[in-house]
Amino acid sequence: MFHATMRGAIEAARTLAQLDDLSRKIWQAHAAETVTDTEAQGLAETLHTRRSAVREAVVPVGIPLGRVTLFPPKRLQRSPERSVAIERRRRLAFSGPMPPALGSRFTTGQLAVLRIVGDEVARNGACGLCIDAIAARSGVCRRLAQAAIRLAEGDGLLTIQERRHQGRKSDPNMVRIISREWLAWLRRGGRSAAPALWGSIGCKSLHPTDRGDPQRQVVDTKPSQGCRRAAVDLDRSGRPRIRAGGRQEEDRSSYASRQK
Repeated sequence: MFHATMRGAIEAARTLAQLDDLSRKIWQAHAAETVTDTEAQGLAETLHTRRSAVREAVVPVGIPLGRVTLFPPKRLQRSPERSVAIERRRRLAFSGPMPPALGSRFTTGQLAVLRIVGDEVARNGACGLCIDAIAARSGVCRRLAQAAIRLAEGDGLLTIQERRHQGRKSDPNMVRIISREWLAWLRRGGRSAAPALWGSIGCKSLHPTDRGDPQRQVVDTKPSQGCRRAAVDLDRSGRPRIRAGGRQEEDRSSYASRQK
């Protein structure tokens, strides 16, 4: 009688809670020797089969099959044209996002990601952009953007603060630069300090010769002291002799008559 009643109850069960309750009753009856071992084993097998059927029929409310989250699936960040993305990441990487000694550790795509992070830190003090926005601006995929930021964190260049919220979507991570060399580079606007140091080595500053129009150069008309003054005086003393040739002949004839 108990065996038939329990079998009918198992077939009529619709939830897992009902099946669990029936399972407890079966093994309690077995402990009280109301059912034999063979009957208890048969009821347990029937209950297991019914439990599998109920589990397959249960559909999670609000969650699509094959997913374990209520949030919509993420869309892949892809540029409409690959050539545009490549040109963007190269331009960002070659614009000097960080000092050469630090930038030599990263690839072109990673430097483009760190350029976006550095610009946000220089503007707002920290980078609070989501990883998809950083990847889209730098022209790379989100996986490469995540790897670049994690690699920089491992080198001690920046810190990552996670902003998780239980029961709802978390906020984007807050990235802050802690490298003094990188921060000094950002304060100088991405320029190296080497050219500024060249002037303090001790070399004499050179002043190139004025190569203006030679036709416009002014010539000093006043005679100077020394040899140039003497040359001018000699030139002036010789001019009367050259101009007064006739008078010079008269002086010679009068001098000869006086000697006689």
